[in-house]
Amino acid sequence: MSGPHKEITIYDIAEALSLSPATVSRGLKDHPAIRKDTRKRILDKAREMGYQQNMFASNLRRARTNTIGVIVPRLNSYFMSVVIAGMEKVANAAGYNLIISQSAESMKKEETNVRTLYNSRVDGLLVSVAYDSDSLSHFNLFLDKSIPLIFFDRVLDHPQCTSIVIDNYKAAYEVTTHLIRQGSTRIVHVTAQSKGAVYADRLRGYRQALRDNDLAFDESLVLAGNLSEQAGAEAARAILAMSPLPDGVFSANDSCAVSCLRALKQAGISIPGQIAVAGFNNDPVSKVVEPNLTTVNYPGEEMGELAASTLIRRLDRLEGASLNTIVLRHELVVRDSTLRKKP
Repeated sequence: MSGPHKEITIYDIAEALSLSPATVSRGLKDHPAIRKDTRKRILDKAREMGYQQNMFASNLRRARTNTIGVIVPRLNSYFMSVVIAGMEKVANAAGYNLIISQSAESMKKEETNVRTLYNSRVDGLLVSVAYDSDSLSHFNLFLDKSIPLIFFDRVLDHPQCTSIVIDNYKAAYEVTTHLIRQGSTRIVHVTAQSKGAVYADRLRGYRQALRDNDLAFDESLVLAGNLSEQAGAEAARAILAMSPLPDGVFSANDSCAVSCLRALKQAGISIPGQIAVAGFNNDPVSKVVEPNLTTVNYPGEEMGELAASTLIRRLDRLEGASLNTIVLRHELVVRDSTLRKKP
């Protein structure tokens, strides 16, 4: 049996499928002369065997490319841009370049990104997973070849991988407790329709804070969407239709919180008098909206720097996969959107 690091060639695929190497070569290049079903068989087998299309000269096959792949859910997120800036700073200083791709919150696109970066022969991979990503199987291309893989922010657990996170449960607990201390007893939680731990942990923190303050959890006060600006406006509409009216909102990100706050204000709701609103991430928009938004400061640049340096240390064999989870500090930033005047 061949070792796990043997380079798979078109000859191996040809032998496995009882086809000629020329047919396999054409099939991999999507040549029209090869029947569609045969092309599919060739591509499926190539994927299964871990074939890497060689984009470099064969004499570079064993060498480093000095590139690191990065997959993020969205590039148009302030938080992610700060994380990437942190990664770039560390990677460039160590002589690496980043190849950045986005999954657009789709596990299917994430799978394509993984294959593309694998075929580009990146030396390692830094990933924050899509909302609907709940399986590690598409990362096996990397894991099976012991190519280092680090998850950050939105993570999946695997013994071979380090995850870099904040304590989302504790942060959400602190936000909810703050709202309760400011007099809110009927608090809406706006969250994501996500299969990952980040938003589940924030929901758990919210629920535990209610429980610890003898407030009943009400499923109808949890609004799940995609946390976009549009989702914030939709949440506001749903809140305005509730009876009795909620007196607090905790949104799992800032852009959604700000959009919700604006829509509530436009409907004549006093913030924080009638409804106190808090977000998460400390995006610049939180300081622009009136009143300024209470939020959680999330050390994005530090997360990016740490993800890149952990990966590079792994590549330089300075450390193995000893640390499974690294938890960064967060901090509750209290502003006027939740501060009610004391009588």
